[in-house]
Amino acid sequence: MKILFGVQGTGNGHISRSRTLARALAAQGIEVDYLFSGRARDGYFEMEAFGDYRSFGGLSFVTREGQVSPWITVRQLAPIRFWQDLKRLDCGRYDLVISDFEPLTAHAARRQGVPSLSISHQASFHWPVPRWGENRLSQQLMRHYAPVQQSLGLHWFHFGFPLLPPIVDAMRPTPDNHSILVYLPFEQQDAIAALLSRFSQHRFVCFHSGVTTTTQWRNIRFEPPARDGFKAQLCGCRGVISNAGFELASEALTLGKKLLVKPLGGQFEQLTNGKTLELMGLAQLMDSLDANAVRNWLDAPQPGPILYPDVATALALWLAQGAEETLASLSRRLWAKALFPEEVGDRLSELEGGESIGTTWLSQLGSVK
Repeated sequence: MKILFGVQGTGNGHISRSRTLARALAAQGIEVDYLFSGRARDGYFEMEAFGDYRSFGGLSFVTREGQVSPWITVRQLAPIRFWQDLKRLDCGRYDLVISDFEPLTAHAARRQGVPSLSISHQASFHWPVPRWGENRLSQQLMRHYAPVQQSLGLHWFHFGFPLLPPIVDAMRPTPDNHSILVYLPFEQQDAIAALLSRFSQHRFVCFHSGVTTTTQWRNIRFEPPARDGFKAQLCGCRGVISNAGFELASEALTLGKKLLVKPLGGQFEQLTNGKTLELMGLAQLMDSLDANAVRNWLDAPQPGPILYPDVATALALWLAQGAEETLASLSRRLWAKALFPEEVGDRLSELEGGESIGTTWLSQLGSVK
């Protein structure tokens, strides 16, 4: 089997998830070519797992001060370039195209009649999972941005649908490093410093794309992006303050780290992620860089870890065996291995019977076990 794997390069979470899956696919002897879009090639780092990957401009959103900027996004779109790249991309020599919410490979596969599959958190929105802030535009975006023949959605819980648990690197907590990990890539560095410097009794380590060298300012250490250093900090930290991206939250949950999330403004997926984490009792949510929210969160206890199965290896084996097992069966088998902390399990049980919530999906909680 030969696969073309397209990865949305605008977020490090897509890359992190795909890196984990890349190692599992290689272990099964599956030949894979990787394509990344949405970021300049020199903006990627620690890409050894992807071999001689290709990089394209693709499509991406532009953010300013913690908000999606629709007008700047529209101005920076390059539809002619995208169309030219689409015509040049040959999928005919591949047995399967996989897209992690990457539009170029998805549209090329569709145009050339090549079987296609999505493995992403965004694919979970093909099902009526809980969501907030969705409108007609976001519905159309999720439907048409990276269209594929079959979608494998990843989520923190199945909500009664054939979803899969998150793809997460195997990590173990390390001794307490007495600091809070901060990853707010869409916020201004000065705004982050102004917020966290108020809490002088606490140490913060902030990774930010605007930083080129390690810098200490008061109680905050700013670090440039670095996956290995980030993971080491994550494993030993006392908690995580971040935007509401899916992958980092998944990693933090498996390590039992408490979470404070600030969704990217104007982005329904991040709002939905934040609200879902709050609903499940897995994180606290703040709408802005709010000192009171940080203060309350710092005093909160640590949750227990969520134990998710090795989804990457299971998916690689599933593909190597010709994807004969149904998605429903694969979902049931993997969720049967997931373990939630007792309080989270109780919260999910309460939601299952919560008539006051009144949404259809709540009646289906627990149906996939």
